[in-house]
Parts: sequence; C-alpha cells; structure tokens
Amino acid sequence: MRGLLLGIVLVLASAAPALAGGPYMMVGAAEDVARTPDPAFARTQMLEAKLAGLDTIRITQTWVKGQTAVGPNDRILLGNAVVAAQLTGVRVVLSLYPYGSSVTPLTDQDRADFAAFCVDVVNRYPYVHDFIVGNEPNLNRFWLPQFGPNGEDVAAPAYEQLLATAYDAIKQARPHSTVYGGALAPRGVDKPNTGRDTHSPTAFIADLGAAYRASGRQVPIMDAFAFHPSPESSQTGPSFAHPNSTSIGLADYPKLVGLLGAAFDGTAQRGSTLPILYDEFGIETRIPAAKAPLYTGTEPSTTKPVDEATQAQMYTQAMQMTFCQPTVIGLFLFHVQDEPALAAWQSGEYYVDGTPKASLPLVAASAATVRRGVAASCPGLQLTPKLVVKRAKPDRKGMKVTLTCSLDCSYTVLLDRRRLTGRAVGRVPKPLLFKGALAGGRHALTARATAALNAGPAASVSASFSSR
Repeated sequence: MRGLLLGIVLVLASAAPALAGGPYMMVGAAEDVARTPDPAFARTQMLEAKLAGLDTIRITQTWVKGQTAVGPNDRILLGNAVVAAQLTGVRVVLSLYPYGSSVTPLTDQDRADFAAFCVDVVNRYPYVHDFIVGNEPNLNRFWLPQFGPNGEDVAAPAYEQLLATAYDAIKQARPHSTVYGGALAPRGVDKPNTGRDTHSPTAFIADLGAAYRASGRQVPIMDAFAFHPSPESSQTGPSFAHPNSTSIGLADYPKLVGLLGAAFDGTAQRGSTLPILYDEFGIETRIPAAKAPLYTGTEPSTTKPVDEATQAQMYTQAMQMTFCQPTVIGLFLFHVQDEPALAAWQSGEYYVDGTPKASLPLVAASAATVRRGVAASCPGLQLTPKLVVKRAKPDRKGMKVTLTCSLDCSYTVLLDRRRLTGRAVGRVPKPLLFKGALAGGRHALTARATAALNAGPAASVSASFSSR
C-alpha cells in the first residue's frame, strides 16, 4: 500500500435542478443593525445571524437626488457590514432605493444619477453580487406620484424606467450579478385621492408589465423578483391566502406567479419562471416585563404580537411553504434583532439588547432543515444532491474514505466489490472504513447518493486508481 497514489476528490453537481427552492434557497433576514461605525459590533451582529441559522443578510442603502456615489459616512457603515459578512461567511443582498417619496427619481437626470450611484456601490463592494432596485414603489411612502390626473397608474411606468436604467448600468459594471426588481408591498388601495395613494401588488405588476411591453425593450429589466409578503398582523401567519382580494401573501404563490406570467410571458423578460425572493416576512412577539425598559413608545393596535413559541412556529411554517414553491430562491425574516421603538418591528430572534428569544433555537433548526433538503415533503419537488467523495491514504486498518452530501442522503460506496451503505446527514463529512489491505494493481471506487426526502435522480461519482 506504500505506493498508493495521493488522495483524489470527486465531485458531481446536481445533474437536474430542483423543481423548487429546496436547500438551494437562501434563508436570511432583512437587517441593518450591522451598519455601524464599530467593525467589532458589526461582526457580532453577523455572528448572531449565523447562530440564528441564517445564511444571508439583506442590507439597505438609500439614495438622494444629485447623488452619484455612496457618501463618506455610508461608506463606513455599509463597508463595516459587508466586511463583517465576508469574515463570517454570510451572503449579502443590497437593497438600493430612493430615501423616500420626496426624492423619487422621475427625470432622465435623476435616473442617470441613481444608476451611477448603483454602479459605485457595485464597484466598491466586490463581495456583493445581489442588488435589489427600489423599495415598495407601490406605496406613497417611497414613491410619488402614484396616480396621474385621470386616475391612471404613473408609478409603475416610472419605476419601470428606473429599473431598466439601473439594470443596464449594473450589468455593464458586473455582468454576472443578480438584479432584483419589484420589492413590492403586499397590499395597496388602487384608488386616487384617498389620503393614502397606493397600488396593490396585483395592479402594480400588471401595470409594470404593460409599461415594459410598451417600451419595446428587447432585454430584461430584472433577473429576479423581490416581494414583501408580511401578513396583515402577526396573528395572521403565513398560511392566510387572499383569493378574493388584490393583496398577496406567502400562501398566494400561484396568484403571484400567474400575475408575473400575465405581465411578462412572451417578452424578453421572464415572467412565470422568474425567480422570486421573499425579502421581508416578519412576525412580532410580545415583550416580557423584564425587557420592557429596553423599548420605547407604544405598540400599534394592528400589530397583534404573539408569544415566542408561536413566532418560531410561524417562521418554521413559512420556511416549509417556500421550500416547496418552485421558483422561490429565498426567504428573509424581518429582522434578526428587535427594533427599540414599539411602533417599529419586534420580529427578531433576539431582543434589542442582543439576548436570544426562546424562538431562536427552533428558527435555527428549521433553517438547517431547508439546507439539508428535509424541510418538507413537496409534491413535484425533485432534489439531486451534490456528492463529494475523497479517498484518503490507507492506514493499517484499511482504506478510509470521506463522503459529503449536500443534502440528507442515502448512499452506497463501492471499493472494488466491497460495499458500504448508510445515510449521510447534511454536509457533515461521513468517514467510511473499508477494512483490510488493498492488493496491488488497479482499484475502482464508485459512489451513489439519493436525497432522503423529495428524491430526484441519484448523484454518482467513480474513479480508478493504482496501488502497489
């Protein structure tokens, strides 16, 4: 055995893509707390996200009129957050949008400035490859005007122009980046002059598609679609559907896909097959008396916060639902850590002082089941694992092989005619021992693995080697 060749690594990626988000889906949070002047604090926040089982953080960066680059102070805050994410292995999605409706970019110059601002962000932070353009442009809080003099939708056409301009600029600077459009709020009024000029996502998507078609554009305006599916209250939960209204939640996935298809299918822009990112889903918890001094203000009566066990159950249910939705690529919770103002969001897995809630362990465990491919049993979902087999040098007891499966999988490994079978859990390396010395000559090593749940085509690897 002393002449055995050095160990080899064999890898086979999925031959057939999953028919749903599955373990390839991001499970993250929309969270800006790591935007801080203190780099050490930023790293702490990213580590807290990792402990909550989250692999991605969506961070915001706003734009104001005339701005063509990130300002000096924001460079520090955003830079610290991005570096902290890189050091802790957290993926970053950046949301780039006008600060508010008072700075809505409606002119060619404004759109050019905003696109230049996006390019500056892209060039400044090469670690980041995911960019959301806009934030809830169907609401008057972030985009005005919503309606024209005759009650027509002017927000969707204007946003389509901004998205197209930003898309082209970002793609020229970073061709392989992912640009997300939409970022729509889940509800809207669709009536002008009500005191709250807003559009429902149902109307806005249709009008966005109409504007795209009317533009005659022959290239896309987005690679994926971002959406904010937060429920009407924290007691509503993720399973509440809206079949008879223009609102959209997590349970309305078929409606959302249908709207995207009607808007864009048959054009250069993907519609019914467009990847979907749910980038704000929050369930608020009641604050215990011992933590109450950390918070300020009054909880709105419409919030209806729940206990921490219920929050964990709802977040788990949301992961299981989205795991089975074919074009979904991510679910972001809103937030990792509570906001101190009760009028804002107390939907994190940590209190405002950074101590964990009782919901944290279950949320982390549920996120792990997504990555392991066992979050739920989904009709039509087919998962093919990525299989890695490493042949190490033999020792006196025999030949030791390490197998890693990207999913929970059942496996068979053959060394010549000797067979070992078993189950590998997630991505934890599984050391296998073929007992007995190897004879001189050629030897065959093959492995085959099948997902433990929602099994699709098996992954297989094989190689031969010599020993003497």
